[in-house]
Amino acid sequence: MLLADKLETADARDREIQFDLLELNRLRLTPSTPTRPWREDVRRLSALSLIEGEYIETLRDVVADEAAAVPTKPQHFLTWFTQLESTAPGQHDDLFPWLAERANLDQMKWFLAQEVAGEAGFEDLTAITQVRLPSRPKLEMARNYWDEMGRGNSKAMHGPLLQRLSDALGLRPDPAETVTEALMLANLMAGFALNRRYAYHSVGALGAIELTAPGRAALVNDGLKRLRCSADVRHYFSLHAVLDVRHSQTWNAEVILPLVEQDPSIATAIAEGALMRLRCGAACFERYRARLW
Repeated sequence: MLLADKLETADARDREIQFDLLELNRLRLTPSTPTRPWREDVRRLSALSLIEGEYIETLRDVVADEAAAVPTKPQHFLTWFTQLESTAPGQHDDLFPWLAERANLDQMKWFLAQEVAGEAGFEDLTAITQVRLPSRPKLEMARNYWDEMGRGNSKAMHGPLLQRLSDALGLRPDPAETVTEALMLANLMAGFALNRRYAYHSVGALGAIELTAPGRAALVNDGLKRLRCSADVRHYFSLHAVLDVRHSQTWNAEVILPLVEQDPSIATAIAEGALMRLRCGAACFERYRARLW
């Protein structure tokens, strides 16, 4: 299976697995009504869930030694976590200055279509992850969710902002045209949130997104601006370049720190989640560069 040694070696079987997991997430996330063959749905979900478990555990094996060496004292752990912004795989990748300064419109649109197709829905992942967490982390995740939901204004919801950009640029995101690494990333995030055994992994992965996204979002926004996209079209990226800086600070202080203070053993799971998310992101950037350059 993919990633036994590295994250850069996706093959046809790995792609088949990711489409199985897309089907799993469709079955368990798409609102529907009861059907007569519900037992078949349950059997299918069970079989796909085993595939998902094998996939996630394979990724865990890749980062296990590194995560086990991370300090578990709360302040020391938080210092390690915040340093991921500069030290983790994929950070300050050459792809993003290139997008800002050199990519043409077709190249930018290809990149954005990959990102849109691989978008797992931060607001939904946050809502699912916070279930039965302690009050302090739960409240901060609720505040984050409220921001993602446009603070009650449908036009400011982050999901529709991304859709507005997609529509304006005529993107046609399609899993069949999406690189395997982007599908891996989306399926990993869904797998973390939807399995309570990975709840703290989800906390770490979501926190890693908030920590590392602002710089990339700013450079994508610069590239869109250079390509004469309007402020309304690129609002999703200009917003995240600023808002996620604050989100990261409060996520670290109000979600991660109190969880590790309550139980230092949680630090290892949070670290694994963050490292797995960041390594998958780095694999995406590598694949994007290979395609675009």
